[in-house]
Amino acid sequence: MRTLLRGGRVVDPGSGFDGVADVLIDGSKVEAVGARLDAPDATEVDVTGLVVGPGFVDLHSHVHSIAGQRLQAMDGVTTALDLEAGLMPVERAYAEAAAAGRPLHYGFSASWGAARAQVLAGIEPDADIGGGLAVLGNPRWQRSSSKEELAAWLSLLDAEIAKGALGIGVLMGYAPATDPGEFLAVARLAAKAGVPTYTHVRELVEVDPAIPVDGSVEIAVAAGETGAAMHHCHVNSTSGHHVDRVLATLENARREGSRVTVEAYPYGAGSTAVGAAFIEPDRLRLKGLRPSSVVILETGERVRDEARLRQIRAQDPGAPCLLEFLDETDPRDRALLHQALAFPDAIVASDAMPVYWKDGRAESTEWPLPPGGTTHPRTAGTFAKTLRLMVRETGAWSWLEAFRRCSYLPSRLLDDVAPAARGKGHLAKGADADLVVLDPERITDAATYTDPTRPSPGVRHLFVAGVRVVGEGELDPEALPGKPLRGEPK
Repeated sequence: MRTLLRGGRVVDPGSGFDGVADVLIDGSKVEAVGARLDAPDATEVDVTGLVVGPGFVDLHSHVHSIAGQRLQAMDGVTTALDLEAGLMPVERAYAEAAAAGRPLHYGFSASWGAARAQVLAGIEPDADIGGGLAVLGNPRWQRSSSKEELAAWLSLLDAEIAKGALGIGVLMGYAPATDPGEFLAVARLAAKAGVPTYTHVRELVEVDPAIPVDGSVEIAVAAGETGAAMHHCHVNSTSGHHVDRVLATLENARREGSRVTVEAYPYGAGSTAVGAAFIEPDRLRLKGLRPSSVVILETGERVRDEARLRQIRAQDPGAPCLLEFLDETDPRDRALLHQALAFPDAIVASDAMPVYWKDGRAESTEWPLPPGGTTHPRTAGTFAKTLRLMVRETGAWSWLEAFRRCSYLPSRLLDDVAPAARGKGHLAKGADADLVVLDPERITDAATYTDPTRPSPGVRHLFVAGVRVVGEGELDPEALPGKPLRGEPK
């Protein structure tokens, strides 16, 4: 099937083109981009006045469901990858996603946390986000490894890479007291295998002076020593009020040749399992936060005091929660969020979380979604909110720069590990037909902390592998064209 997008403002960060043109799609590929293309057999879609660009590639999405990916589709995402945490066994993760169907392309890294939990705590991985959240608060896997244990879980990660994992996801922030030599060993493995790492760094020295090594310094040093491509996840949430110093550390490392990349999202609250090491009451205090900074997602409970927080962590450590780390109503804190996004070559990534309902469900094939679903608003609104803030309201980015941050740069991070990624993030002839068409005057976020599953308005059309998942602003619930993006062992 051929589709002709007629008369839109085409933005291609691959070539630097930004102008009025037509885009011809043939099957799953872009056939041509140019002025007044002639394709009488194609279905013509008038996109005059709209912006046409490559679909957004989200490197950091924990959404492993049709429900959650549909919210991301309405936010302009065409590829949603779980690279910070990953899933294990990776073959099972790919097989289960394919069996259920996905509206967006999907992929997974090798899970450092799951590999360590298997070796150090005897916990068998189940390739499920729920199981992964439940493990996060278990102290048995958070210790340093013996020489034999280190070799065992590195071997597991190596095997996952051979089976198609898109690199190694490292949840260092959830085991912050571990021997720094272990992280260096992971970097060496990644460099040898030719794959990136994606790290939730450990605490900063400003927050915890007793930490074995500062999280931002550690990733910079490891990248420099090993030559590995190392991606720093959500620099906004792990840096908080110290983002100036962290970004300076990373910039210095990049000037010296380290392959360190950075991502950020435009929210002042994060989301994780309440049992996470950094939500322990004493660690919250070190960050200048209180138990009331924690909100339990499924119930809406704002934790009243340390005793209640300890109780919840003991009873249900896998319970998803929000952690407020910056006040978005405070001009100084808003400026820190802006600074993280504006950092040169910072990639936009959502850290999207699953949608949960009070009856225990974490999936729904209904559209619109059933009422009562809860998640972090970044699941539904990260990219639209970023466009609102950085393009529409502040003019900090041109549309070309916005697509470079949301589409081109994340795709290029994957080029070596997954050659199929080379077709994404740009609109040249032969590129993948993963496109977003948006209204530049209406694109914005609608999801809030109290109503987090409201789809973003402004995405008029979304094509995934040439299939229209969103048309005229409406999602097609029958469209499940998502394909796996796999690593290819060298």
